[in-house]
Amino acid sequence: MDEKKLISSLVDLAFAEDIGDGDHTTLSCIPITEIGSSELIIKEDGILAGVEVAIGVFKKLDSDLKVEVFINDGAHVKKGDVAFIVKGKVQSILQAERLVLNIMQRMSGIATITSMYVKELEGTTAKVLDTRKTTPGMRLLEKQAVKIGGGVNHRIGLFDMILLKDNHVDFAGGIENAILRAKQYLKDNNKDLKIEIEVRSLEELNEALRVGGVDRIMLDNFSIEKTKEAVQIVNGRVELESSGGINFSTIRGYALTGVDFISVGALTHSVMCLDMSLKAI
Repeated sequence: MDEKKLISSLVDLAFAEDIGDGDHTTLSCIPITEIGSSELIIKEDGILAGVEVAIGVFKKLDSDLKVEVFINDGAHVKKGDVAFIVKGKVQSILQAERLVLNIMQRMSGIATITSMYVKELEGTTAKVLDTRKTTPGMRLLEKQAVKIGGGVNHRIGLFDMILLKDNHVDFAGGIENAILRAKQYLKDNNKDLKIEIEVRSLEELNEALRVGGVDRIMLDNFSIEKTKEAVQIVNGRVELESSGGINFSTIRGYALTGVDFISVGALTHSVMCLDMSLKAI
């Protein structure tokens, strides 16, 4: 997968839906020769993300725009901070403004909430994972934001890992069938992909261990007590991931059981954007 190409296509689509046949507001009142500057002002505390993407957006629209960066991706920011100043044709700055803000506000919101979850796991061996519950077309940017916030990316899509979820298991006819078919598929197609399988009970966990051949087991909607039992049963033989409705108030309890990973869909599917604005100087 060419990540740069996909992000470039996203930016093209975003400009197409926003500018259409022209930014008639700007064209009507700002001369094409007008040169100016705008600064990105942070309006609430959090983790900054999307600066590098924003530079790419500006350059894609107008290669003559110059961006002077004061705060980089991953930094803690507070209300009133100025992250960067963009200089050049005012028409170009105004046309790029909304897309830059849309991307940076969302990425910064994701990085901020991720950093809070990561901090909650301090002192444990567990790592927080994102999921595929992302905004269509923006997955790569949202997963970048998770990494900037200190989290770990799960698979990017359906192509880079085999994850046998409950529906796959049910349609395949059970845990054993699903695992064996996955292993045979990789062999037949000469692919080197990790295999993870979701289990819904300790019985399914034991069956997955009996069949073998998987790299990670996902404990779906297990209670903390059941997760402790699962960790004892597995005893380090495969990686364990907790998943299913885990939130900020419960994540540390799961981490203390000894699981390796905890996936949190809320990192991307219900995040609040970090407030910021791009203002003329």
